[in-house]
Amino acid sequence: MMDRSYADLAWEKASALLAIDSPTGFTRRAAEWVREQFLRLGYDAKMTNKGGVLVDLGGPENGDGLLLAAHTDTLGAMVAQIKGSGRLRLRPLGGMSANNGEAENVRIYTREGRIIEGTLQLCNPSIHVNDDYASTKRSFDTTEVVLDEVVNCAADAAALGIQVGDIVCFDPRTRRTASGYLKSRFLDDKLSVGILLAFAAYLKDRDITPGRHLWIHVTVYEEVGHGACASVPDGISEAISVDMGCVGDGLQCTEQECSICAMDSRGPYNYDVVGKLIDAAKRMKAGYAVDIYPHYGSDVDDTLKAGADIRHGLIGAGIFASHGYERTHIDGVYNTLLVLQGYLEV
Repeated sequence: MMDRSYADLAWEKASALLAIDSPTGFTRRAAEWVREQFLRLGYDAKMTNKGGVLVDLGGPENGDGLLLAAHTDTLGAMVAQIKGSGRLRLRPLGGMSANNGEAENVRIYTREGRIIEGTLQLCNPSIHVNDDYASTKRSFDTTEVVLDEVVNCAADAAALGIQVGDIVCFDPRTRRTASGYLKSRFLDDKLSVGILLAFAAYLKDRDITPGRHLWIHVTVYEEVGHGACASVPDGISEAISVDMGCVGDGLQCTEQECSICAMDSRGPYNYDVVGKLIDAAKRMKAGYAVDIYPHYGSDVDDTLKAGADIRHGLIGAGIFASHGYERTHIDGVYNTLLVLQGYLEV
């Protein structure tokens, strides 16, 4: 059985990746970092034209290949308007919510390479002067970025190099507690990239060649719905998204478990693949739960929608407060690694 140290390695890699800003559409640095990590392990890792990373972990060319997908793009925002005050109106990238982003520190990346800091705040954010503070509906029209620069008008912001279309990144605030909880924005899905790096390291450390041809695709447009719709290698019969597992009311999964998704908002996952994932969890004595995700779509949903003739599944460590300040536990990471190990029988 896989040593628990690989769960710690997964978190180490995820933490490093979380420190690299990469909202959808602004992922080059993160993808290059991911590619370099797989190259250091000795695997063939190539950049796709879309900017993702496709990694060949080896195995027989028998037409029964398995593709594991995770994504390194995250939520974020884009500058939509420089207001007359010099403050910035945003539009979200992916499912970023102003409710969750309010009072968070941000970084604005200019086209000239400058990084300007600021904070997303409610317009007129002081409780002492705003009678409507509590009742105001939070949206990207009622919030704005207040720059940490002396800015009094639109010309002042423009002089800093800021323009419409600039990328706005939210501080992830990554940390691990003494009790094993892992907290950060964007665990969805950089945690799973760390898990796949740790799994690849496990195979390399033990000189294991998978019994079926194994590929990893780290995508960069999952949050906007077309992450894994291309770059499926020849000979793939199954694809499994390693993404966040949902934790919330009406669901069984906890942060200490691996979640196996039976159905999401786009429909059921392949019945046989789900069954094999359950069997793998049982065989490995991994903590797991089977759930239906009511508001969810994954990379492998995109793969099928694009027309690939494959079977599909979805697993991931249980994530609390998804698309907000997310939390999981190191046990959930370990149990997800065990399910992967059991599924591939390595």
